[in-house]
Amino acid sequence: MTAPKDFNDRMLSLGLARVSEAAAHASARLIGRGDEKAADQAAVNAMRDQLNMLDIKGVVVIGEGERDEAPMLYIGEEVGTGDGPEVDIALDPLEGTTLTAKDMPNALTVIAMAPRGTLLHAPDVYMEKLAIGPGYPTDVVSLDMTPSERVRALARARGVEDSDITVCILERPRHEDLVAEVRSTGAAIRLITDGDVAGVIHCAEAELTGIDMYMGSGGAPEGVLAASALKCMGGQMWGKLLFRNDDERGRARKAGITDLDRIYARDELVTGDVIFAATGVTNGSIVAGVKREPHYLQTETILMRSKTGSLRRMIYRNPIK
Repeated sequence: MTAPKDFNDRMLSLGLARVSEAAAHASARLIGRGDEKAADQAAVNAMRDQLNMLDIKGVVVIGEGERDEAPMLYIGEEVGTGDGPEVDIALDPLEGTTLTAKDMPNALTVIAMAPRGTLLHAPDVYMEKLAIGPGYPTDVVSLDMTPSERVRALARARGVEDSDITVCILERPRHEDLVAEVRSTGAAIRLITDGDVAGVIHCAEAELTGIDMYMGSGGAPEGVLAASALKCMGGQMWGKLLFRNDDERGRARKAGITDLDRIYARDELVTGDVIFAATGVTNGSIVAGVKREPHYLQTETILMRSKTGSLRRMIYRNPIK
């Protein structure tokens, strides 16, 4: 019996960047074309092709959906050459399909990789999320607090007024009460139409984005991706699965989750070392979008490793043939 191969995050990270870059290139030609499905499918195809070139024994744990719903990059799909370390893969080939179709900011291609068994197999349900950036005491805010209590606690920790705090919230009818309560404190709100992975990442670079905290409910799979990024960048995050019916509770149990009321901290969503890559499709506050010139396409990718806390921003220029 051969020994398992080590998760060499340093060597694998550049390959992961190529995966996200390929997906961004593929979806770029569909920016502003109004076809969400075609943009997403182009990103899926490109991402899968690149993943299958990597020397890994990869399993998609966060993907496009269950096998009967997604022909490629479905949950449980095996990717890679099969010759390498056993890894979990969480991905969103195009985070912001609507943003891409409408040529709106902050569409990204996103992927994370970690040793097998270290990424939460989050079912496709909602998750209540709370995130802040680095530099704060542990558990300065929590999901047990009301939204207004979180704003006040974070303001005290920063040594500022409540009105100096900016909260990022996904603009949805379900968040009307949340928005009203946060605004009652005097805090500012940055509403985003889509892309809550980017919303959480914003907290880790508050000096650039002006966002101090993310809160609200969104997709649980995106929560694992966001936690992967935040583990690399620093910061705190919590997530709690939300269920609307017995079918969704059944999905959670099928994914191996037994405590349906558990609140997961960042390092419980991602228990091991992780690498994370995101490439801009449309221009955004994290990375620039795909730039098309007469003879080449140019992308910007952010590449991160939790083991070292390193963060690279890479420009990739690819000639158009």
